[in-house]
Amino acid sequence: MHRVGSAGNNSNSSRPRKEKRLTYVLNDSDDTKHSAGINCLAVLKSSVSDGCNYLFTGSRDGTLKRWALAEDAATCSATFESHVDWVNDTVIAGENTLVSCSSDTTLKIWNCLSDGTCTRTLRQHSDYVTCLAAAERNANVVASGGLGGEVFVWDIEAAVTPLSKSSDVMEDDCSNGINGSANSLPVSSLRPISSNNSITAHTTQCPGYVPIAAKGHKESVYALAMNDNGSLLVSGGTEKVVRVWDPRTGSKTMKLRGHTDNVRALLLDSTGRYCLSGSSDSMIRLWDLGQQRCVHSYAVHTDSVWALASTPTFTRVYSGGRDLSLYLTDLTTRESLLLCTKEHPVLQLALHDDSIWVATTDSSVHRWPAEGRNPQKVFQRGGSFLAGNLSFSRARVSLEGSTPAAVYKEPIFSIPGTPAIVQHEILNNRRHVLTKDSAGLVKLWEITRGVVVEDYGQVSFDEKKQQLFEMVSIPAWFTVDTRLGSLSVHLDTPQCFSAEMYSVDLNITGKPEDDKVNLARETLKGLLAHWMTKRRQRLGSQASANGDVLSGKDNTARSLAHSRIEVDGNAENDSMVHPPFEFSTVSPPSIISEGSQGGPWRKKITELDGTEDEKDFPWWVLDCVLNNRLPPRENTKCSFYLHPCEGTAVQILTQGKLSAPRILRINKVVNYVVEKMVLDKPIDTGSTDGSLAPGHGGQLQHSAVADGSFKSGLKPWPKPRPSVEILCNNQVLSTDMSLATVRAYIWKKPEDLVLNYRVVQGR
Repeated sequence: MHRVGSAGNNSNSSRPRKEKRLTYVLNDSDDTKHSAGINCLAVLKSSVSDGCNYLFTGSRDGTLKRWALAEDAATCSATFESHVDWVNDTVIAGENTLVSCSSDTTLKIWNCLSDGTCTRTLRQHSDYVTCLAAAERNANVVASGGLGGEVFVWDIEAAVTPLSKSSDVMEDDCSNGINGSANSLPVSSLRPISSNNSITAHTTQCPGYVPIAAKGHKESVYALAMNDNGSLLVSGGTEKVVRVWDPRTGSKTMKLRGHTDNVRALLLDSTGRYCLSGSSDSMIRLWDLGQQRCVHSYAVHTDSVWALASTPTFTRVYSGGRDLSLYLTDLTTRESLLLCTKEHPVLQLALHDDSIWVATTDSSVHRWPAEGRNPQKVFQRGGSFLAGNLSFSRARVSLEGSTPAAVYKEPIFSIPGTPAIVQHEILNNRRHVLTKDSAGLVKLWEITRGVVVEDYGQVSFDEKKQQLFEMVSIPAWFTVDTRLGSLSVHLDTPQCFSAEMYSVDLNITGKPEDDKVNLARETLKGLLAHWMTKRRQRLGSQASANGDVLSGKDNTARSLAHSRIEVDGNAENDSMVHPPFEFSTVSPPSIISEGSQGGPWRKKITELDGTEDEKDFPWWVLDCVLNNRLPPRENTKCSFYLHPCEGTAVQILTQGKLSAPRILRINKVVNYVVEKMVLDKPIDTGSTDGSLAPGHGGQLQHSAVADGSFKSGLKPWPKPRPSVEILCNNQVLSTDMSLATVRAYIWKKPEDLVLNYRVVQGR
């Protein structure tokens, strides 16, 4: 599974080091909504009677949001953005500390009531972090579990205490969502994120805080729970057992067997005597840890149980899962009620007074009535059934058609999300991406501006894709995925610099129409325009004129290692961002990237403050934006032969192979042929760019068919100008086709392109 923002190979690999990538995530118009499934919930109740209660939601879109709760409404009051992959769980530690974990392998610590600024990033896991547990009465203790069987117990206060900067690698200062440390370890002591997406923390080189490791799981951990004072920890996962630990030492105390599939949800009562577990075997089990055995099994669900929440007295349990249903079960009488059915699998539950928040794989969150303070009221309505103790008993009842009726038909209210993108197609022009979301809406995005240019509504995705087909060939300069529910556009060097277009095709005014525009270079300039402005303000006009953030040593090394680097000729327009590459400031995209230190980070382009440098950005991005330099690129030229059509009496104009930019239009080839026919030699247009030069023959450096515009007024035509057609595979070519398009759609062979020309009479 590809991890967003991952880059680089293992440091001990013999293969060349892969450069770090830059990703930008496009946001739809409303940033106050989640754009993917909600993995986790946490409720922060006000300590004063008339204070505001808050709900925190963590999403597969990589962000957390804080919602200020009213009686029948919720308002988004902050977005917590720094994780670069799914947020999998979140807990509140103490009065106002929020801890989150993610598939990006990190835990992040936030102030609950802040504007969404990350205060610390904790790096110890080597794979996805799937679950967290906090101690109700011990604000400092938080446990984390993840893939690979890793379980760590953190002392939050010790973890956030400022470390000496020389050892600040594993828990980097993330006050801006980015490592701001000035004196971190040398880069050589950091292992980059490897190609298999794992991070290795070198604890031997980090004398700072290290969490307690609870070692014993051989496979992935999906669920954790802790008692109120933090003296007992339970964990479960793909080993189908519930393990019990002493979190103070990380030692195992017991192992409870009974489930026949993955353990996906766990609860402990306040004392740590009783444990509830939910499993993919569809069963809920109640364990007596004193007796070290299962005392009750509850067959309530017909599929995997993914979420549990109990009443404060631990006498009744709310459960949800893959069967789209939310049940309330009395643990003593075994009575069970179907509270409601959803349209999506239930991922997490949070009890809030007399109601319950339900998170699902959908981007919306719903608040349902639950009578949490007096569940007996719900049972008095009738409609309950007796939970069996064999998993197939509920499944059999379901098949027989006697499924219980849901008590509630509608939630109290909902917090709507944005439908997640579920299908996408990059169009041939390599600037537009067609998407379809979970609501069936089809939209067209322009990725060089980060905006929706057409909203087609609920139409056929495949039919729209066919309608938008263009016969053009432009190199694949970016890749896209929708793992976060939005379009994530990935730029990797040097591939991203392979695509060029003429300024006239991009409707750029004020430039010669044959000026070539590098799409990635202008996109990067657009993404970092706000950063450049802030940077200039910080450095002052004199320093910004120098335009170099890399140290002198780095620059020397770079220039030696990349002596073939090419400086783009359009330096005078270096700071100008052309309209096709201006990104929205109303719904700005977020950048996900990584520099030489501190690991991957994510931030809105409008929140960059100009202090970010090579510790935060890949060096090639800064080299492009600040120094106007592009790496060596391949396949920017197209070789071809130009022969007269068979059976025509037209003179042979060229003997050898010709070479021209891939984007050269056929009308330029027509001009070349005409000039060779009419004049003794072609007119020199003075173009310095990509001429139609013979591959092996004479040095025809700046021909009239070069990439510059043809200046017809330099000499009078000595004879009438003939009308010429260019053909390929006996097909007459449209003059606005590029050589690359002809090669891809007409020629369709690996050998060098062959074009033919003929004079058309009577025109």
